[in-house]
Order: sequence, then structure tokens, then C-alpha cells
Amino acid sequence: MIKKFINRLLGKGEPAEAPPPVPVIPVGVRTEVPAHVHGIDPSLLDANAVRVVKTLKDAGHQAYIVGGAVRDLLVGMRPKDFDVATDATPEQVKALFRRAFIIGRRFRLVHVVFGRGREHEVIEVSTFRAYLDPAATADAAPADEKRRGGPTADKTHVVDAAGRVLRDNVWGPQIEDAARRDFTINAMYYDPTTQTVVDYHNGLADVRAKLLRMIGDPDTRYREDPVRIIRVVRFAAKLGFALDPATARPIAATLPLLSNVPISRLFDEMVKLLQTGHALASIEQLRKFGLIGGSLGVFPVLDAALAPAKPNPVREKFVRLSLQDTDTRVNEGRSVVPSYMLATMLWHDVQERWAALRAAGESPFPALQQAVDAVFDARIGDISGRGKLAADMREIWLMQPRFERRTASSAASLIAQVRFRAGYDFQVSVDLADWWEDFHLGSDDDREALLRDVRASAPPRSRRSRAAGPAAAVAGAEPGGDAQGDDEDEPVEATPGREGAPPRKRRRRRRKPAGAGGAAAGGAGEAPPAAD
Repeated sequence: MIKKFINRLLGKGEPAEAPPPVPVIPVGVRTEVPAHVHGIDPSLLDANAVRVVKTLKDAGHQAYIVGGAVRDLLVGMRPKDFDVATDATPEQVKALFRRAFIIGRRFRLVHVVFGRGREHEVIEVSTFRAYLDPAATADAAPADEKRRGGPTADKTHVVDAAGRVLRDNVWGPQIEDAARRDFTINAMYYDPTTQTVVDYHNGLADVRAKLLRMIGDPDTRYREDPVRIIRVVRFAAKLGFALDPATARPIAATLPLLSNVPISRLFDEMVKLLQTGHALASIEQLRKFGLIGGSLGVFPVLDAALAPAKPNPVREKFVRLSLQDTDTRVNEGRSVVPSYMLATMLWHDVQERWAALRAAGESPFPALQQAVDAVFDARIGDISGRGKLAADMREIWLMQPRFERRTASSAASLIAQVRFRAGYDFQVSVDLADWWEDFHLGSDDDREALLRDVRASAPPRSRRSRAAGPAAAVAGAEPGGDAQGDDEDEPVEATPGREGAPPRKRRRRRRKPAGAGGAAAGGAGEAPPAAD
């Protein structure tokens, strides 16, 4: 205050305030690449994605297929998903389509839906975004900004203390939209109506050189979104591209930033890694960067399956075969189910807890239920929107003891289960797997012959004592049903000391005939096997 007064007396004006720093934007140069140069095959395009582009252009907007779809088209792959970028706002996009929904808080997007039921398709449409320097232009978020409706809920551009972008809904020109994308190979735009690729950052040259290079300063870009570290791993494994040295250098120092990312987003990224068709290569990349088996705990499921505290060769082989099978299915164009992959990774955890509970005196099926709940809570937790995934995993796990019980009724009901094939793939015993494969694919006569063979090879059953009966019945009963049939009276010898009295009758279990839909003559199934 005194200094200002003295300066005023001496006629010195107050120094002008420094202008706000201008964001350093790695703008690049717009290059339009014609069809005869980029060589994209139009037959690989998705008809609905092309329809979205044409609808937006007919309404007077710019519109392009963008990102990973363009990258995959350039290497001759049919993209799994097609995204569209446009200068239209989300509200303008929504108004042009009958079934369009604005989603997202961090990034507002529009999902345009085609078809219904299981065959429906979603084209994701984003608006060109401006490139903003987080340090200079963004609002700071408090520690609890992960929750909906905080003090910055009405802001359009928000970062946290580490520089992670929590919200980015400032629209801008295409040249800045390209600059804010992560890698040069993902920053290209394709116009299917003119078959022209728009490239600002030499992405086409990097695709042909098989080089993964970050746009702008890599350290800053990892801080904006730490999940880009995982995307580096995924693209390197999926495409077989080498990492640019400048892109790889900051990864080790920025790995701790992943602890600030919501668990649900990391979980989604893990599932993507396992479904690229290069799961085994992705696992090796994760090991290389210390994302499996380290102290970070980024992927608890992968840590449990691939870096357990006690090495388990059986488990390691089981998981490796599962990932190998998943890669094969993806590369053959067949569908894969995330619940099956995750169930295979955690099955040995379930077995260990199941064995411990049974050793403590718990009945087999309740012990399995408790083991399933404990493993799921410990390894996956309460992730929003994962209810169906949890139900599918539990169904696969709880199905396993039923494969040991090869009776007419239980076998028929088991192969009718939606997740039968996923549960069947868990079988380690070759003989048991072959039997169920033959039963599943066989005719009615084939199935009856298989059941007869099981009954013929079953060891003779000794008569249980009255005291052992209830416990044995519980152990052999199928979950949700009674493993035994109806009662039938059976005459026995007269009781000594009661000459002339009619023979006393006792109760005997009668098995239902196989043709009547009851249990086959083999009797109730055995108790679930002990864990390995």
C-alpha cells in the first residue's frame, strides 16, 4: 500500500498486468490425402457410420469418421467401432436423428442408435473441442470433484491438482480438436463422401512407419489423462507399433497418477486390453511397464491371476490358455464374453476359499457361494453398472460342481443353461470334457447311451446309516432341488420276538425312471470336488 502511494507521488504509473499466458497448441498443418494415396478400402466402412456423416453434412455441418477407426482402415482392418466428429453441438446432433441420446459429464457425446435388441449398433458422435492449456485456462477442482454436482458442476473445463482433465466441453475448430487428441495415429479424419483423409500431425507417415507418437508434450498429456499410459500399452500390443522415445520417457514417472483415475474407468480399460485379440501381448507390455505385480494395484484382477503371492503353475497355465483362446476367438471374428475371461482369472481364488470353508465344516454348496462372494468383493468390488457381469461370473462359477453329476435330469438342465459353454470351458479333465461335449452335441439316443455308460461304470453304493443319511443327502443334492426320488415301502424280516406278527416295513428311496424326467438309475451325484 505504501509502495503504491510513493509511486503515485513520484508520478510512476502502476505496471500493467501481464496478459494471461497463451496456450501452446501443437496445431500442426492441415493436409488432405486423396484416396489413391491413403488406399482405404470403402468396403470396410460401416453403413450406419456413413449415414451419420451424410446426415450431418446434408444439414450444413462438417462431419468425419475419426480416431481409431481411421487408423484401423489405413492398416486394412475393419474397425470394431466407428466414431464420428463434427462441428455440430450435441443438441444439434440430437435433433437430426430419431434415436439419439446425449451422454457424459466429463465429455458430452451423442449416441446415435440403429436397430434394436442384441443386434443394435451405436455410432458415437463428438463435437470438435478446443485445445486449452489446463494450467492457464481451467478451473481447479476440489478433492471431491469425482462426485456429481460439486461446486464446479456448471463449469466447462476443469482439472484437478495433478493436471488431470475432469471436464472438457469447450467447442472449437477441427485443427484444435486434432491437437487435443493423444496420438498422431488417432488424430486423422476421413470423409467417406469424398474419400479424403485429413491429417494434421503426420499420422499417416507414423502409421506406415509403425510408430506410436504423442502429440505435444508427453508428460503434460499423461497428466491430462493418465489412462493414456494404458492406451500406449494397448496400441503397442494390438498394432505391433514401436514407441517413440519421447513418448515412452515420462511413463515411469507418471504411473502413480493412475491412482487418481476412477476404478470403473480402469476396469473398462482392462477389459479392452483383454479383448483386443492380443491379450497375451498386452500382458507382456503391462509387465514391462510395471503395471502387473507392482505396488500400484492398478489392476487387482490381473495382479491376483498373473502375479500371485505364491506361484501356482497350474493356475498360470489355466489363465494363459484362457487368454490364448480369447485371442483366437477375436482373430476369427467370433464374440468374446468379459465375464468368462474374468471368471477364469479368479477361479483359483474361488477354489482356494471354497476348500478352506469346506475344511472348516461348511457344506459344499453354501461354501462355494460364500467363496464366490468373497472373491468378487475382494477383487472387483462395487463397480457401478457391473451387475450383469457379476451375475454371469457367479453363474459360471456355481455351475462347476454340476459337471460332476451326470444324471439324466441334471445333465439335461445343465446344457440348457445360457452360460453352459462358458462353464464347460473350465473343465480340466479331458475325459469329463469329452463326455459333456458328446452329450451336448449328441442325439437323444447318443445321450441315453452316454448315461448308461456312466451308470454301468459307477461303483456299487453301500447302504447309508440313518445317521449319515441327512448329511449325505445335503452333500449330493443339486442346488435348488432334491437329488432323491419318491419314497416306496419295502418289506423286511419280522422283528425278533414277535412271532406271527406281520413283517415290519421300512422306507426305501425309489429312483424315478430316466424316461419320466427324473434322476437316472445312477442315483444322486457326488459331492463337489475339492479345490486344487
